Amino acid sequence: MDFLSNMLQRYPELAVFLAIGLGYWVGGFKVRGVGFGPVTGSLLAGLLIGYFVRVPVSDTAKQVLFLMFMFGIGYSVGPSFFRGMKDGGWRWVVIGIVVPVAGLLTAWGLAVLLKLEVGYAVGLLSGGLTESPAIGTGSEAIRNLPISVEEKDRLISQIAVADALCYIFGTFGVIWFCSSLGPKLLGLDLKAEGAKLELVYGIQRQKAGVTSAWRKFDLRAYRFQSDHPAVGQTVAWVESLYAPERVFVERIRRDGSLLLAAPDTVLLAGDIVAVSGKSDVIIKLLDGNAVEEPDRELRDIPSAVFDVVLSDSRLFGKTVAQVAEQAEEVRGVFLRRIRRDGVEIPVGSGTVLQRGDVLSIVGLEPAVERVAARIGSVVRDMDSTDFVALGFGIFIGAVVGTSLVLPIGSMHIAIGSSVGTLILGLLVGWRNSAKPLFGRISHGALEFMKSIGLAGFVAMIGLKAGPVFVDALREVGLTIFLAGIVVTMVPQFVGLLVGRYLLGLEPLLLLGALAGAQTMTAGLAAVQEKSDSPVAVIGYSGTVALGHILLTTWGTVIVWLLV
Repeated sequence: MDFLSNMLQRYPELAVFLAIGLGYWVGGFKVRGVGFGPVTGSLLAGLLIGYFVRVPVSDTAKQVLFLMFMFGIGYSVGPSFFRGMKDGGWRWVVIGIVVPVAGLLTAWGLAVLLKLEVGYAVGLLSGGLTESPAIGTGSEAIRNLPISVEEKDRLISQIAVADALCYIFGTFGVIWFCSSLGPKLLGLDLKAEGAKLELVYGIQRQKAGVTSAWRKFDLRAYRFQSDHPAVGQTVAWVESLYAPERVFVERIRRDGSLLLAAPDTVLLAGDIVAVSGKSDVIIKLLDGNAVEEPDRELRDIPSAVFDVVLSDSRLFGKTVAQVAEQAEEVRGVFLRRIRRDGVEIPVGSGTVLQRGDVLSIVGLEPAVERVAARIGSVVRDMDSTDFVALGFGIFIGAVVGTSLVLPIGSMHIAIGSSVGTLILGLLVGWRNSAKPLFGRISHGALEFMKSIGLAGFVAMIGLKAGPVFVDALREVGLTIFLAGIVVTMVPQFVGLLVGRYLLGLEPLLLLGALAGAQTMTAGLAAVQEKSDSPVAVIGYSGTVALGHILLTTWGTVIVWLLV
């Protein structure tokens, strides 16, 4: 033990990595689907190590990690944040604001009522609302206060204690409310509601973990006999005949030659036609009145699957069915998947497309390239990261944050480098959604920045707070824990009332939105499990970006309110 203690004191960076490793290990354990997660796990591991070993912690290293995280989280939610503020779906924006504001006011009111010091108040807010980044913004705001360094360190150490106490119920509380208490208050049968909404959105269910061996989209060849109704008609007429089912003529073999199928091409008896579409649709429409041919050369057309960021304003707010009706615009292409803010959205005829959605489209390569160029920008699988944009983005954001000073009472306090970096991340991420080559950050680099940046930061917070953890626990433990329950639950009740009875939101989607507004992915998963449907993610995706941004900045705001 002495050897390990001396090692960690001589090489404090090892203590950080030990806390991260332990944190991810402990955070992976779940009881009935509820666990601490890697970030809180790293905080608890840091507190434990710091209690037994006084590890010197570098404020510079801590801030570097946190600024990386703040830029990463801003970058990842930027497109959806600005889309939510500008486009339709204003009711989701209202919920995305109401729930975080209710959480802030509750934490502030309890801090004043219980006469909590500002450090405990920040931890009460970050843990009760399960938004660990607020630890960082609150710590920076305390650093900017005109008090001694010792007093700043003492107050910041309180944050880790209160956050660890409140996060315990914070996680469980959101899951329980969204999946059990909320539905009971609404008199809601989650499974029946899920099935109803799936019909509304045209979503077809599949068993979990089961995929079909059937090829959903196919290209088949048929010979048209002289008595076939397509003979003597143009390609456009034939495709319009099957328009509701979207079947397309791609190529034609005529007298041994291969021809491209243009809309005005007239089909003749004996033509062998390559037809693309959904497999079951092609079989249903053509197998009974045309002869299938094993013409490999005719069907040897390159196919492609592209991920495209939707930027065509003509498609914003339209359903998948409405877009499919635009025959020429999307001819020959089928929608396979939609991702919104990194979350996969169920695809159905009633699913509404939004700015910045990543559409996975499939079809023959020429058609996919043509449609992709019309509706947005193709997201290529690139492992490279624009470190120029990353470095300058964090630098400029931090400079702006430290330069913007707000008068708070008799003091003048900067908004902070972390909040400034968050704002720059939002802007760069939003711009990248429209111009994918601008400020490109690869998925792997972004996940590293968000995961290790925050886990390393809170681990160091824990290491520094470890020596005072037990004493603080004895002093305010029960009070903070009970206050955390109130901070977790009040925003959920307020959001439920406002969303259902003032805004008239669909109850199942509202439950997903409440989980998103408090950035609790596990809450969404619980709702999806209880409803046996993925549809609640539509509400979640409408609020999670606002939740991340507002709850993160509340760490700064609650310090301003209490000084």
